Amino acid sequence: FSMAANVLEEDSMEQDIESPVTIHQPKLPKQAREDLPKNISKECAKRKIQRYVRKDGKCNVHHGNVRETYRYLTDIFTTLVDLKWRFNLLIFVMVYTVTWLFFGMIWWLIAYMRGDMDHIGDSTWTPCVSNLNGFVSAFLFSIETETTIGYGYRVITDKCPEGIVLLLVQSVLGSIVNAFMVGCMFVKISQPKKRAETLVFSTNAVISMRDGKLCLMFRVGDLRNSHIVEASIRAKLIKSKQTKEGEFIPLNQTDINVGYYTGDDRLFLVSPLIISHEINQQSPFWEISKAQLPKEELEIVVILEGMVEATGMTCQARSSYITSEILWGYRFTPVLTLEDGFYEVDYNSFHETYETNTPVYSAKELAEMASRAELPLTWSVSSKLDQHAELEAEEEEKNQEEQNERNGDVANLENESKV
Repeated sequence: FSMAANVLEEDSMEQDIESPVTIHQPKLPKQAREDLPKNISKECAKRKIQRYVRKDGKCNVHHGNVRETYRYLTDIFTTLVDLKWRFNLLIFVMVYTVTWLFFGMIWWLIAYMRGDMDHIGDSTWTPCVSNLNGFVSAFLFSIETETTIGYGYRVITDKCPEGIVLLLVQSVLGSIVNAFMVGCMFVKISQPKKRAETLVFSTNAVISMRDGKLCLMFRVGDLRNSHIVEASIRAKLIKSKQTKEGEFIPLNQTDINVGYYTGDDRLFLVSPLIISHEINQQSPFWEISKAQLPKEELEIVVILEGMVEATGMTCQARSSYITSEILWGYRFTPVLTLEDGFYEVDYNSFHETYETNTPVYSAKELAEMASRAELPLTWSVSSKLDQHAELEAEEEEKNQEEQNERNGDVANLENESKV
């Protein structure tokens, strides 16, 4: 019995050892989980790059857990303009329908309380509104009053002071509703978002040599004959980073210089232009080589801004490039040709690229190799000086030895003569 008890005890111990132990991790808030270093998890390194800005320019960000929703109501006009068309049209129809029904109900109540419903067809009775015999006719009269249609069949009489006051109130409120809703619809229709549809960006960005320097380039173009006034281009590098203190900053934004100091970022966008970013020591691509580029988790967001020539409203077009859309060692195919008296742009070749001879090293490595190529001249001069100094030292040593030998020989002769 004791042996059986020992066996059962050993089995239970083995089961306890082999049984999986569930360790409950402390539940951290979302911000704290995001602040954890990303190199801890291997899955993070293998995950697919999530775009911050899609190719069509829409930002891939959703706002969640917004508790102060009253802020949207304080700016109701902008809220209505930002709504989708189906919701905007629904609100447009509902506002007019509700106001017509509301004032129609009041007109019907006035007629009911005055007893106009009991004297329908009585020529000796002066109603508040002529030919108003029910709620439907009151609703139709409300529509006629607010829209100022005036068919002439249902009219208000001068024996109804409350009706006159209601007519004034509905006229004023109806004008306010018309101004608000029509203004909202006009602003939504005239928004320059659709103008950005004719501003195109190249599908890929390229990295190649230009004027002896490694450059990152992409192409922009305008499909319309009406130009974008005061067009300017900006670029941002979206890449997560970890500070020296261990703080993890997701989607950190870094400026990419596309000619801010030289004025090349201000465009005269008549024909397609190639925007160039010189990869120098201030560039975030300074230490990135061709082999390292596919391993980077980064995104380049480009923003083209300007005023629409037809309306004067500001327009903004956006696009982005991830690492798989950056081609190392390519250039863009020319699209501009000179015809008889004009220049022609071939947009069929707008996105096309061709391969060119480009070093696979980073801009930093190329600068180091260039500096090393200049060093042999200084090395040769210094080495010659050192060799000359060494020769002079050797000659002095030889002269000293010869002098010592001569002195020794003279001393020996003197000793022999004395003997």
